Amino acid sequence: MATAEPVTPELTLFTDSGLYHILPASVLSAGHQQIKAGVNLHFQLFDLKLEIRLPVQQAIYYNLQLNGQGWKQWAPDLNFTPHSHPFFVLQPKLSSLLHGSCRKPHFAAADGLLRAEQLLASTSIDDWPALLMLSGDQVYVDDVATPMLMAIHQFIPRLGLPDESLHNTDVSLASTLHSKSPYYLKRETLLPDDKKSNKVLEQLFKGARKPVFTSDNAHNHLISLAEMFAMYLLVWSPVGWQQLTSPRDLNPPADFNTKQCQQFICQAEVLDAFIGGLSAIRRLLAHLPVAMIFDDHDITDDWNLTAAWELAAYQHPLSKRIIGNALLAYLLFQGWGNCPEQFPATYLSDIQQQLCSPGSNSYDVMLDQLLRFNHWYYQWPTEPALVVLDTRTQRWRSERSIHSPSGLMDWEALSNLQQKLVGVDAVVLVSAAPIFGVKLIEAIQRIFTWLGKPLLVDAENWMAHRGTAYTLLNMFRHPKTPKHFVILSGDVHYSFVYDIRLRSQTGSPAVWQITSSGLKNEFPGKLLQVFDRLNRWLYSPRSPLNWLTRRRRMLITPHQPESAQPGERLLNAAGIGLVKLNEDGSPAEVIQLCADGRNIEFKLYEDEARWH
Repeated sequence: MATAEPVTPELTLFTDSGLYHILPASVLSAGHQQIKAGVNLHFQLFDLKLEIRLPVQQAIYYNLQLNGQGWKQWAPDLNFTPHSHPFFVLQPKLSSLLHGSCRKPHFAAADGLLRAEQLLASTSIDDWPALLMLSGDQVYVDDVATPMLMAIHQFIPRLGLPDESLHNTDVSLASTLHSKSPYYLKRETLLPDDKKSNKVLEQLFKGARKPVFTSDNAHNHLISLAEMFAMYLLVWSPVGWQQLTSPRDLNPPADFNTKQCQQFICQAEVLDAFIGGLSAIRRLLAHLPVAMIFDDHDITDDWNLTAAWELAAYQHPLSKRIIGNALLAYLLFQGWGNCPEQFPATYLSDIQQQLCSPGSNSYDVMLDQLLRFNHWYYQWPTEPALVVLDTRTQRWRSERSIHSPSGLMDWEALSNLQQKLVGVDAVVLVSAAPIFGVKLIEAIQRIFTWLGKPLLVDAENWMAHRGTAYTLLNMFRHPKTPKHFVILSGDVHYSFVYDIRLRSQTGSPAVWQITSSGLKNEFPGKLLQVFDRLNRWLYSPRSPLNWLTRRRRMLITPHQPESAQPGERLLNAAGIGLVKLNEDGSPAEVIQLCADGRNIEFKLYEDEARWH
């Protein structure tokens, strides 16, 4: 959690039957680390080793006091009516869970996380989902609306964040970028005009423009660490906005043209609605265990897509700093809480020292260490086990060309994954990008890769790299790996359910690809309808074209959303996925809780999955 001042915490836990446990400050201190990022920004990290075992399958109420003030003083809207306190429920057995990705604040749809909060408010505690899995793009540091960036610049001075030195740019200090020269919608012009900078310009600032799929814009890319910190606080909490001018009351920059002014006004209206839901989102996060993993937009678009991308991005001081700043922000706001034991106290102590002087030589050394860190993956001891993959920092670079897409995981990482899964009956496997995606779209991505333009279509999929594809598929064929795989993914901005079986193999594992995307993002509607129908005609389960793909030994059956037209299998609706599991770990129900209020269930029975 983040606080505006240093705190001395005290925690009280209790159940419906009475007081359960009191953890005074003297006890909490052993599992509490406090990191000062600014005069008015302090991170509170809690990793508590309790001497008593907490009860499961029942509400555990809590009162977290900060400097003697209980939650009613610092977050009075944190509880669900009629409960007197916020609470959580420990559910080692995963009978149901929520999952989603891709939450862009200025996208013109409601926030899918609001449906999750409404689900908790209207559901008996006995039927609550066990956890919330956020599988990437929790923030978009590379695609920021101008009203949001202006709010970020208002907020930074209130946080009292230290200034940051910027090298190899036309602005030497971040404070200038935050005030006098914000470079709204033209941040690519910060780079000096040289050959190395032009490569970075293409990768970071123009790489997000993909005319085939989206019209995302990277020209407001966040740069400084202060901008990253402020962005997280403003998209996940209502508190910061209470100190700021409402987006609707902001004026467009004076140098904006008519089209840019119109876009500014539209984005401000969408952001106002987004801000109105943040109290409910905070309440949701206060009640459910939340697991997270990054995808590219948490850091920058197409992060580590190809070896050529890496060469350009990491050899330029500014782009390397941008990526490092974003990864440091991810660590503090998302990554550490997933698996604290992977981050030793000495590592956090070094980060604390460097936060005093961002941009210094020692700060850059710390970022270098962070960029080399490769233990972002983790596993939770649930049943079935929740195994979350890092598909960004363990890439299998193409042996054919530095411009070809890298494999999402290298041989060593995939081998380690297989060892973890040996002897396990069932697993919930989280991959930011679908392991089994829409074949037609993957084919289009491959065509653009052949043309030397993988960045134009975000050519990232598990089958794009031969070594990764075959190593992964061999894992599913291994006789000692789980009999039931549920793969949860996001990334693509549409939702679908596939079940996968091995052809000509008795005892084939049951593999389910369940994709929910996005929380607050969607695919261009008309284009997706075309792709959906073309994919039906070209790659139905009985199509001979399947034998030309790397998935030829697998029978992939798409399942229909209940609201779909005949032949449609892709659901284009912002929202969040609800997955209910059977005792053996296979899916019993898959429902998209749409941001517009609809509940759309996927038909999971084989006779309902025929292409009709």
